[in-house]
Amino acid sequence: MIVLLLFSSFTFSCKKFLDERANSKQVKFSAADCQALLDDYATMNTGYLSDGEASADNYYLTPISWSALVSLEDRNSYIWNTVTPRLSSAGQWLNPYKVVYNANLVIDQLERSTEDLNQGTIDHLKGAALFFRAYAHFQVAQLYAKPFDPNTASQDPGIPIRLSPNLEVNSERGTVKSTYDQIIQDLKNAILLLPVTSETKSRPNKVAAYAALARTYLAMGDYNNAALNADECLRLYSSLMDYNSSSISKTSNTPFTRFNTEVIFQSLVAGSAPQVTSIAKIPQDLLDSYESTDLRKLVFFKQNTGANVGTYRFTGNYEPTTTSTFFNGLATDEIFLIRSESYARTGKIAEALADLNQLLRNRYLNFVNLNITNPEDLLRRILVERRKELIFRNLRWSDLRRLNKDDRFKITISRIINGTTYTLPPNDLRYVLLIPQEVLSSANLQQNPR
Repeated sequence: MIVLLLFSSFTFSCKKFLDERANSKQVKFSAADCQALLDDYATMNTGYLSDGEASADNYYLTPISWSALVSLEDRNSYIWNTVTPRLSSAGQWLNPYKVVYNANLVIDQLERSTEDLNQGTIDHLKGAALFFRAYAHFQVAQLYAKPFDPNTASQDPGIPIRLSPNLEVNSERGTVKSTYDQIIQDLKNAILLLPVTSETKSRPNKVAAYAALARTYLAMGDYNNAALNADECLRLYSSLMDYNSSSISKTSNTPFTRFNTEVIFQSLVAGSAPQVTSIAKIPQDLLDSYESTDLRKLVFFKQNTGANVGTYRFTGNYEPTTTSTFFNGLATDEIFLIRSESYARTGKIAEALADLNQLLRNRYLNFVNLNITNPEDLLRRILVERRKELIFRNLRWSDLRRLNKDDRFKITISRIINGTTYTLPPNDLRYVLLIPQEVLSSANLQQNPR
């Protein structure tokens, strides 16, 4: 079973809880124990899947950099070679299921023994656990299940949804519909239980749950519900950084602080060798999409030197590091873009334009409000700004999957290595990644088609 893979790499801080849980069904966790599981930052907030972003079109590698990648699996991922799946589940499957396991431990404890806890404590702990469970399941679904299609979701294989810490419960894939149904239900229940704010942005709250729901509905193409939840989120918290401010460095390789004012919920992807900023270069057409007065061009990108002069690297990480450990959490800029796109798609043109202008006046020098009245033109501009704003947020792969279903926006992406061009056409089977071999060897799961 999948969960059996967890024990080899759990941190020591959680080990006593897991050992006790395995040895005795009568053990009681205190509120502090439950909170400690949920506050295990290394497990709950880091290490989310990075293979989607590594397969997307926000960067390119030179043939020398590609050939120098130590892992054959990384080289294969870059050119969408699906001859074999990844052997190890670490980083691309195991980590999010650790999050699910911890969340289920807390939920199970709260359901078995709550007499010593007040209702507020119970609600907040359970709400946080439900959020984490949904958040992790969503991340896995973006790589290992087909994009949501209302016409086929009831038949398309989903991902294993774990609702219990019981190691004897078999893992089954279910359907895409059941996968998203559970994610949505967990987030809706979390909203009812969580406080509006939390002591630190690594802990979920009501704002984060609304934001996660908006992200989920957008991935499903349910724009009415995406707009509704984005609006609820922004009613509670809508702070944006002004890139015109001197506090946002135009020269630093790490211009943003951790937990900056836009961050709603903090999480990070696992490091990815192909995306290390010293070798991952920004495509020229993407760079050219930033106008000269767009301050993101200065903040997000820096010119390389030496043999790589004339090329650019990414420096816009909302986590202050120059590695490939990118911020993939929830932030207000994303939610403004979700609401703007959803409004544009549902006929609320004035509202969509207002959201777009509010974001861009915080990103441009001497910005003059846009006045786009044609719905098609406005939607296209929103999608352009979404690409530019959310680069390396681990969202591009999900966006490609959903936008490729629309003839207006579908694209073929390509890589050139040593004179050979590799392509990924819209809606290709390779937009659903192969489940790692380690998982298939431990559980009776259906592999995705090649």
